[in-house]
Formats: sequence, structure tokens, C-alpha cells
Amino acid sequence: MSQREAAGPILEMSGLNKRFGAVQALTDVDFEVAAGEVVALVGDNGAGKSTLIKAISGAQPADDGTIRFEGRQVSIGTPADAQDLGIATVYQDLALCDNLDVVGNLWLGREARSGGVILDEVAMEHRATELLKQLQVRTLRSVRTQVSSLSGGQRQSVAIARSLLGEPKVVMLDEPTAALGVAQTRQVLDLILRLKEQGLGVIVISHNLADVFEVADRIVVMRLGRRVATFDVKEATRAGVVASITGADIETAANPEAAAHGEDDQ
Repeated sequence: MSQREAAGPILEMSGLNKRFGAVQALTDVDFEVAAGEVVALVGDNGAGKSTLIKAISGAQPADDGTIRFEGRQVSIGTPADAQDLGIATVYQDLALCDNLDVVGNLWLGREARSGGVILDEVAMEHRATELLKQLQVRTLRSVRTQVSSLSGGQRQSVAIARSLLGEPKVVMLDEPTAALGVAQTRQVLDLILRLKEQGLGVIVISHNLADVFEVADRIVVMRLGRRVATFDVKEATRAGVVASITGADIETAANPEAAAHGEDDQ
């Protein structure tokens, strides 16, 4: 048993359900992530990945189910509840303000003040520099650079650094490498591994299986609102994961003779 398995999950959810009118978005979903672990959440469009993340983040609370954080049962009804527990979310749109510099974006809405009134620019700049150094972000020349001038990878770095301001224990990343070039993708994948090294539980939603296999410890597959498979990356194959995502594994199990004939025909 690994040290991570022995320690148990930092976040554990069981029996989660979520309905939107006649649509059952989540059905009896279990999910868990441990400290120092990267769990990739994969599935086709409409599989329930985003709904699960929004349930964890408090943006769209689950209708029912049990949530445990650090071993105790908790309730997540709002984003503030999730943040108070130590759960941070970086959505795909990043929610950065192009007209502000890096420091302004990191501290937006929770600015440090001196004497309760005046902004403490020195303290905020120092903390911003410290965070980026902690993440080993070396491509930013200055924390006073306007975000509008940053590359996609640099913007993602700023968004991840901002999520660490509250010293979270779990960080969720929604499609962190979408629309990034090769070098920028490498930068973000390295950031994910650094979060893991720092002992955080990391949840990554991604359609890019190459990225998933590079950084994840486990892969959880969602399909039609259900958790249908879990893979240990060291033992998994891309073909097996794709089969679970598409439902081909069920078809093969239901009709192995047809699958065998299909292989013979190729």
C-alpha cells in the first residue's frame, strides 16, 4: 500500500446526484482525491464532468450525497463554502482582467490593505513574486506586466497562482491546456506536477489523453452522468480509456464474438 493510499483521501464524495428538470446530470457518483495525487476526470461532452466539478466547487451544489473533507462530513452549498474548506477552482475561461497587471489579477477582490484603507502594493507584489517563484514560473519578467500581453501558458500560470493565495488543499483545473501550443502546454503540465509535489490534491478535467497520461496518477471516466471506470495510469492504456469513454468496452463485453470477428476482418 502506498503512503497516499494509507493516508486516505483528502476529499471524498459518495452517492452524488444532480438533476436539472428532466435531465439527470449525475447519478450516484463517487469520487475521491488524496493529498499529493493528480486525478484526471475524463469523458465525452455531456458525460457529467463539469457538473461534478461545479458540485465540488459549490457553484451548482449536488441534490444529495455525502461529502467528506479531511475525514469529516461537510456541506458545500456555495463557492464560499468550498473556499473555506480549502478547495480552489481554475475554470477554463480563467476569469482574468486584461486591463490589470499580474499583481492586480492575483489580488482582485481580496486586496491587502495597510491601515484598513490604503492598498498595500508592496505586500501584494512581494506575495505575487513569492507565489510565482514557488511554482517555478520563469517566463514572466515582471509581476507588473499587463495580463493582456501574456501568452496562454503565462495566463494559466497566473490563474493557478491566484488559486493558491488562499492556501488550498485541493485545486481543480478545467481544461488547463486547451488551445495552448506545445511549449505552453509543457509549462502548464510542469505546474500541475509542482502542485502535486507540494502535497495538494489536484483534479484535472481534460480531453487530451496525452496530457492526462503524463501528469495523472489515476483516471476517472464519466459517461452519461455516471462514474463508469477508474484506471491506475501505470497500468492503463489509451485504448482502454477511450473504450470506457465511448462505451465500446460494454459493447465488447456484451458481444465478444462479434468483436473477435471484427478484429479478424481488419
